[in-house]
Amino acid sequence: MRAALTAQASGHGHGHGHGHGPAAPASTRVRKLLMWLLVPLALATVVGMIVLYPWGKAAPTSVVPQGTPVQASITATATGPCLANGQVQVGADTDPDQKPCLTVDLTMTDGPGKGKPLRLIVPIEPSTPRFSTGDDVVLAYNGGNATDPASFQLVDFQRGTPLVLLAALFALAVLVLGRWQGLAALVALVLSFVVIVLFVLPSILAGENPLLVAIAGAGAIMFVALYLTHGLSARTSVAVLGTLVSLALIGVLSAIFSVGASLTGLDDSTSTLIGSLGHGIDARGLLLAGIVIGALGVLDDVTVTQTSAVWELRRANPALGWRELYRSGLRIGRDHVGSAVNTLVMAYAGAALPVLLYSSISGVGLGALLGSEDIASEIIRTLAGSVGIVAAVPVTTILAALIAAREPVDHLVSTTNTP
Repeated sequence: MRAALTAQASGHGHGHGHGHGPAAPASTRVRKLLMWLLVPLALATVVGMIVLYPWGKAAPTSVVPQGTPVQASITATATGPCLANGQVQVGADTDPDQKPCLTVDLTMTDGPGKGKPLRLIVPIEPSTPRFSTGDDVVLAYNGGNATDPASFQLVDFQRGTPLVLLAALFALAVLVLGRWQGLAALVALVLSFVVIVLFVLPSILAGENPLLVAIAGAGAIMFVALYLTHGLSARTSVAVLGTLVSLALIGVLSAIFSVGASLTGLDDSTSTLIGSLGHGIDARGLLLAGIVIGALGVLDDVTVTQTSAVWELRRANPALGWRELYRSGLRIGRDHVGSAVNTLVMAYAGAALPVLLYSSISGVGLGALLGSEDIASEIIRTLAGSVGIVAAVPVTTILAALIAAREPVDHLVSTTNTP
């Protein structure tokens, strides 16, 4: 942590144009202040992860048979009556009310029946994917006779290749634009997923409180991502403090209003999870955990912007006191907060679009629609996160102003032209 407060940071190019030049090392006074503030929080994050991690517990498995994934390629398809293997249709007349089926001929490309042909009958429903010749698909194998069609079920498409190509395109774009800073951002993104996969998911599945797990995981992600992406400097440390305070506010607001609105958190995906686990889980806590983690990325943008603005104002005019720094930084933040809130609202609205469409055709009034479990959850998720983002501007700005104002004037002058 001491290194984080003393090392010189490289500038960062961020989406909202708050890049800055190389940050001069903080003075001894500021380093000590930030250490007193941040070291306990970093230790609390580490202790929380150690306590909440399911040490020695076996990884939970689904009690609902899912089948073993098997890859296959479709060689032919035909639409017709729903006939089992070996059955034939007698006569040309068919029941007009009978739903048709899709006969799919496949060749398995892995699994116990690799290289063998297979024919499956798939009922055609409005929710059934439209499979066609040449598609690479995934089958669910129940462990039975590999030559028996009843041992397999057609479940999905193979999507590995387009996903890998898109990920490569994304990484290339980040590296071309951001260069070393982009590489640091990619590494931080990978480490964030590592924290989620290796800590957050196992801990919640083991029965730990989802909100506490999310707070500890978000803390770890924040320390790693911010310092790695934006550099080891005093201004980044202030952004960390602002992010922590804002996350705490989001968590408190979400908890209060989810209880006040009697939200259960039992949407379709959570109900499926509970059914697969075979035991209960804190569904409301899971909802709150998603709100905390979902807001983290936008808070990063806001807090780094405000901290950088205040620090540059102080370096440009060392005579400014903390009040002047706060007022000037807040004016900058007002321009930024609108776009940040809109980003969060649109992200949640996009994710909840199927729920919104389904609710809009339910035929109930607007009040009942907005008060339904699914819609109310998204409203609280959006508004609590937005309040946290709005609060992050004054909170981070005043923290940055108070700390930047403690930099001695002679130190600022001596480091203004640091290469």
